[in-house]
Amino acid sequence: MTATRFKLLIEYDGSALVGWQRQDNGPSVQQAIEEAIEKTTGERVTVHGAGRTDAGVHALGQVAHADIAYPIQPDRLREALNYHLQPSPVAILAAEVAPAEFHARFSATGRAYRYRIINRRAPLTVDRGHAWHVKVPLDAGAMHEAAQYLIGQHDFSTFRAAFCQAKSPVKTLDRLDVRRFGDEIEVIAAARSFLHHQVRNMVGSLSLVGIGKWSADRLAAALAARDRAKGGPTAPADGLYLTHVSYDN
Repeated sequence: MTATRFKLLIEYDGSALVGWQRQDNGPSVQQAIEEAIEKTTGERVTVHGAGRTDAGVHALGQVAHADIAYPIQPDRLREALNYHLQPSPVAILAAEVAPAEFHARFSATGRAYRYRIINRRAPLTVDRGHAWHVKVPLDAGAMHEAAQYLIGQHDFSTFRAAFCQAKSPVKTLDRLDVRRFGDEIEVIAAARSFLHHQVRNMVGSLSLVGIGKWSADRLAAALAARDRAKGGPTAPADGLYLTHVSYDN
């Protein structure tokens, strides 16, 4: 029987997960969905995601695909998978039939992330595990101004994890906005693709600008150094959300 390729739109809370990719040391998003598909169809398939988010990272718009031979309509597949995914913190928001040549990762033309910082003295309650708590006042305006130095095509080695598997450190950053809403500071990053930990490392460096320890020129110099040791800290995983994956069609 010929398999049908299904495109899945996925939301998850990464707090208790080891990340997207199936691993031996704990529950992953990929494993949860693959097991839900097997319970629904009896098939063991591989689910391919648009991005391999790390442990603790959340998603509001992750995209994946899977090839399923079992005859089932997309809406029925979505409902069945959500039933079998319970009680894991993973939900299928939408399912649709995709062309055979569609690939969740390699067909993607853009990815967008949101990073949340709660900037207040009081401890986090409802946002614990879902934002970075920074007690020291941050100047979001200065952070945004400095962030614009990172826009465009650069060698982002300064913001690259040591174990990043990307073939090249050169990426084109399309957007990096910093905005404050009351006690919350939101960082929006968009690019065709990112290096491992790139967003978290950029946010960590921008936090040094926010507290007045770094100037915008210092951030630009760190970028030019192409040396991870010249960058700021890695912001915690729990403030990061994959919000959107773009495709040409």
